[in-house]
Amino acid sequence: MDNQLLKTAFYHQLKSGRKALKKNSFKIAFYHFENAHILGQNHIIRHTVCHYWMFLFGIKNRNLKEIIGQALRIIASLLFTYIWIPKGNTGGSNISAIRKMPIRKELKKYFYFNASF
Repeated sequence: MDNQLLKTAFYHQLKSGRKALKKNSFKIAFYHFENAHILGQNHIIRHTVCHYWMFLFGIKNRNLKEIIGQALRIIASLLFTYIWIPKGNTGGSNISAIRKMPIRKELKKYFYFNASF
């Protein structure tokens, strides 16, 4: 079951992250990519796209830890999205890939109708 509101919010966060990354506003870009990850992590394509953009963030920011972490997470998102995901995880290499986290307050409204999350 896909929630259109959740999907729209995902693409909005992704677009905001891409715009900020283009301006080298790294902290803002990563925050939006994290939000997109939270919103998209239960959908294989959106989940993988988030990690791809975090990978590009790592390249542009010259952050080797993020580059390696995201390369591994891209593979993991393709293999494990429908098996198990740590709900609320922000997706960056600064957080354990298996750590469950509370959904950010500003994103909770998108999960109201999504009972599987």
